[in-house]
Order: sequence, then structure tokens, then C-alpha cells
Amino acid sequence: MTNTTIRAVNRLTARWAGEVSGGTVFSAAGVWPLLAFLADGAAGEARAELAAALGTPADEAAAAGRELLATLRGVPGLEAALGLWTARAVELRQEWEAGLPLEVRGVLTGVPDTDRRALDAWAAQRTGGLIERMPVTFRPDTALLLAGALALRTDWEVPFKGDLVPWDNRLECAGLTRSTTGLDDVAVARTPGGAVTEARVRGTDGVDVHLLPGEPEMSPGEVVAAGTGVLAGETAAVPGSRLPPGAAGSGLRVERRTTLRPEPPSLSLTTVEFALAADHDLVARPGPFGLTTAADGVPGHFPGISAAPLGLAAGRQSATATFGSEGFRAAAVTVMDMAWLSLPDDEPVPEYETVRAYALYDRPFGFLAVHRATRLVLAAGWVTDPNPFPEDEGAYAPSDSES
Repeated sequence: MTNTTIRAVNRLTARWAGEVSGGTVFSAAGVWPLLAFLADGAAGEARAELAAALGTPADEAAAAGRELLATLRGVPGLEAALGLWTARAVELRQEWEAGLPLEVRGVLTGVPDTDRRALDAWAAQRTGGLIERMPVTFRPDTALLLAGALALRTDWEVPFKGDLVPWDNRLECAGLTRSTTGLDDVAVARTPGGAVTEARVRGTDGVDVHLLPGEPEMSPGEVVAAGTGVLAGETAAVPGSRLPPGAAGSGLRVERRTTLRPEPPSLSLTTVEFALAADHDLVARPGPFGLTTAADGVPGHFPGISAAPLGLAAGRQSATATFGSEGFRAAAVTVMDMAWLSLPDDEPVPEYETVRAYALYDRPFGFLAVHRATRLVLAAGWVTDPNPFPEDEGAYAPSDSES
């Protein structure tokens, strides 16, 4: 797929963001191929307007739409499908229909309940149950339905741990926090409307989610447009390793610290959860896990790991689960936090310098789900109402049955 098509889809993402308000999610990549196939069959002003919206000449649109679908189907963790349904009396031009990479070619019976069941089943099947109904209202004159479906699932390369985040200075929300050594996974872009911080959360299958808080006065459209501009190389962004100490961007602080041993630069990211989450403190009840001595604060329990005086400072597991009518997704990550407890008294204490960045997302922000290899935006949105922190504090504490 050409860079021209990728930029055209991402620009549609930015324009769409300029039209939204409140919390939302959308996928320009799911719309663009349908517009392309419509442009291929359009004429006159309609053809010209579709071509303008696509950013692609109408006579090249169908080929570009096919290339985009082929790219989407090649993204690990992403399912993309195209379906066409027509009433029995409708005859299609063979050239146009032949240019559609269809998974299904169906016939509308004219019986709303029958057609609804068939189309809802297709939507549910193609999205893994994430969307259970086709967004269509049947009318007596319905003659053709061209539909696209996208379903994206990805896991993080470095998992988060659960936390509590005060959202927008008023609500306590279910938060997520983690620390990584990828300082350049955060960057700051300066735009005419203000500064936008971009934090990239890398997925294991080549899909990343870019979290985008802007200045409080910036609109969703301005913030998302800054993100797509960075992807296209049209908006400059300063990576975390080149940011000066202090308040470096919206929700971002950079510090230089002196340490007792060499430490790589780090990025601590705190954000909000966009369903069931639990954190387990294994050291708080070490007996069942065989950690009583390991966590006693005395060094020297792990000579097989390192000659350094390591001790177990913390052991935690973050677990999430989503239960739906069509499936179940769950993840559990256990982290053992090893600390350098002490140095021998007769050795000098060296000093080293490192850089630590802290990103906090505690008010409305945008996001882009991006195919890493092509920089194509697969989905985008604006977060205003994160998941609330569970009222039952026991949901975040280990139960007697957990071991």
C-alpha cells in the first residue's frame, strides 16, 4: 500500500476527530475502503466529492481500496472483512462487483427480521462478538448494503499494574501504571494550538496505541490531528531522551537523578483504564507463595541470579478479564520486583546519573491505534469517562482462595 493512501486515511481520521465531541471511538480505516468503492461507481459531483474526501482520484480509488483491505488483512491480530448484500431485483455491473474483495455476497429477502438476523450474525462473526448488530435500519426500499468489518486485538509488550487515578481532579478511576526503559516511547509535539504529549504503548503483534493528551484548551480535533501529523512526519516531535528537565509537556515531567549504581533511563506511565481488573500483593501474604524469607529485607537470598545483594522488594500480579456473550479474554502478569538492598560497608559508594520521565494521563485525552510498520491509524478516539475505581476495595485485595 502506498504512503499516499496511508496519509489519506490518517487525514480522514484527523478530520473526523474535528467533528466529534465527548468520549468516542471511530475507525477511518474501516470507512475509507467503502468510500473508495463508492467513488469507483459514482459520477459527476458525487464522484468528485468522494475523490476529494478520499484524497485519491476516483479512477484510482477502487485499486487503492483493495490495497488497503489487503494491508489490513495482513496485520496480525486484525480481522478485516467486506460484505455486499443486494435485493433480488438489483443487478450489479460486473466490472464494479468484480473489483470488490468480498467475503460474502448476499441477497436481501425483503423480510426485515430475516435480513436482520443474517446481517447481525455476519457482524458478530467478523468482529469476534465485539459488535453484535449491524448498524442499519431496514426500509422497504433497501436495495444494496456494502459493509466492512474490523476487529483488532493486541496485547502489550510490557504489561501494566492496576492503580487508582484521580480523573480530571474530581473522580477516582481505575488506573494503569508501568515503568519501562524506553524513554523515547514518549515525545512532545508543539503545534499552533499547544503542546501535545505522545506516549506509545507497544503491542506484541505490531500494533501500538498512542496516547495523546494536549493542553486543556485544545479540542479533540486539534490533539488527534497533532498525532496523525507526527505519524506523517508533518509535525515535529521531540523524543523523551532529548527533552529538558522539568515540565516537558502536557502531563509529562522529566527528572535527572543521581543513583548508587548504573541505571538505564526510564519512563513511568500512568493512565486510565478504557472492564474487571485486580492487583495482588504477593509479599503482603508471602507464606502461600514461599516468599517469607525472600522478602525479609536481608540481602543475599539470590546468588544464583546475581552477585549483587538482591532482595525481593515486591511481588505483584495484575490480572484483567473481560467476559462477553461471545467470548472471554483474560490476562495475568506477575512481576517480582528485585531491589539492590545494600553495599558492603568497606566499599566506596559510587554515584551515577540517570534520567526518569513521568507521564500522567488524568484528564481527557485522545488515542490512536496504529499499525507500526505502515503508520496506518486503525482506530482513534477521545477518552472522557474512564472506568470507575471499584467501590468494593476488596476487589483489589487478595482473597483467601488466591494462591
